[in-house]
Parts: sequence; structure tokens; C-alpha cells
Amino acid sequence: MGEPGAARAIGRALGDNPWPILVPCHRVLGANGKPGGFSADGGLETKARLLTLERARTSSAPTLFDLEFSVAPPRGQ
Repeated sequence: MGEPGAARAIGRALGDNPWPILVPCHRVLGANGKPGGFSADGGLETKARLLTLERARTSSAPTLFDLEFSVAPPRGQ
């Protein structure tokens, strides 16, 4: 947003809101594309666990499901 302190103010407002908005705050990234902060218990570890549970892509590295495996034919064939 270009306003110093705005991210903290937005995080506090989201944390105080009893009704979640469409984009939960753990889904918000910093301007540099990095995870940024997370004030809930557990901090960034909790944020990463939430994103993992949602199967969100958290890096450009391929996941196990992105890799292709060649299956060897049964023995004797």
C-alpha cells in the first residue's frame, strides 16, 4: 500500500474481526513475495502449516505430485 505501518494495522484489523474476509490474512504475502509476518501463535511456522494444509504452492520447487516417474515393467517381461 505504500504506507508505513499499514500492514500491521491491516493485520490487527483482520485479527480483531470476528467474521473472516474473503482472503484470510495467512494468504497475504509481503511486497517482495515473501511470507512476511504472522502474529498468530506460532508465527510463520503456523502460516506455513496453514498453507500446507490448503495445498497452496509455497515455492517454485516441484512437489512430489509434480514429478513424473517411469514405472518399470514387471520382471520377466
